[in-house]
Amino acid sequence: MTFLPCLVRSFVGSELVSITLGRPLVDGYLEFVGARGAVNTWLAVAYDLKVFFEVVGKEPAEVTAADVFAFLAAQRAPRRGDRVVRIEDGELGLAARTIARRLSSVAGLFEYLLARGDAGVSGNPVPRGLAGRRGVRRGRGGVRLVRTPRTLPRVLSPSEVDRLLGALRTRRDRAMVLAMLLGGLRRCEVLGLRLCDVSVGERRVHIVRGKGGRERIVPVCGRFFAALGEYLELERLAEAMTDACFVVLKGPRRGLPLSPPGLDEVLAGARARAGVARCTCHQLRHTCLTRLREQGMALEAVQAQAGHASIESTRIYLHLANDWLAREYLAAAEAIDAQLDPLAGELAS
Repeated sequence: MTFLPCLVRSFVGSELVSITLGRPLVDGYLEFVGARGAVNTWLAVAYDLKVFFEVVGKEPAEVTAADVFAFLAAQRAPRRGDRVVRIEDGELGLAARTIARRLSSVAGLFEYLLARGDAGVSGNPVPRGLAGRRGVRRGRGGVRLVRTPRTLPRVLSPSEVDRLLGALRTRRDRAMVLAMLLGGLRRCEVLGLRLCDVSVGERRVHIVRGKGGRERIVPVCGRFFAALGEYLELERLAEAMTDACFVVLKGPRRGLPLSPPGLDEVLAGARARAGVARCTCHQLRHTCLTRLREQGMALEAVQAQAGHASIESTRIYLHLANDWLAREYLAAAEAIDAQLDPLAGELAS
């Protein structure tokens, strides 16, 4: 039977309450994801599954590994003509990270169906990897289905930061940008801040639901709290019917929580006025964490500030902090030279 998914989102007021694709097995998994993950994760998984089943066109129980490889080929097909490639990885089709995320969403669906014991689903059709040599189990020392490039994130220079801050038009916008630039908060964490999550006396903010549902308390310097205090006193509506810190200041949604597209629009406008070539919310976070590492903050402390589940995610800031790397190298090189000089003298004698 052909499965042509139709993504339907249901709201109660402004709250997303359900996402369906039109098949009980898939819709049950989406309900499971929605109950335990962030809204953005929920939407991403739903869209990934929609794309997969549009390409495959089969019921979940009928999907095979061959269908998965056909899906991979379709995702790698040129999107804008044979001559247009990305500088990052030289590929013609979708970015490797996008394809890997979609495969992860599909694999998650079938792992869920297997755990439930749904009739007709006997295995996960998404291979964990290809064996690199005989005797090697798939997914252990073999070749990954999708190789994602490990690129260094861009950070803003001090002059770009100054221009960006000068181009912001409201105290609210300044407070949001400083939360990312000085505290390393993610976009969703900034928008998720509630009035009760802000501890002015301790100069800390409580992140109730970070990435992966993880909770943490992080310090932020006084500049952020000064900007936040001015916004709360002079701009935020006293009659706003929400405990969200950052709300819409004008228009039909005045007083309601600011949305992710709203924050993106604020940053895009400031970037254009400041003449900064590229600036995203995540780039502000990268800039913060890179500067902290450059000033000697321990990697484990940077991990805690960032809310990374694994220290491996934090190690990238070792490469970004060029001054730190240069200092470490010079210290090691001087120690090596000191060891080699006496040896050279002994050989000469």
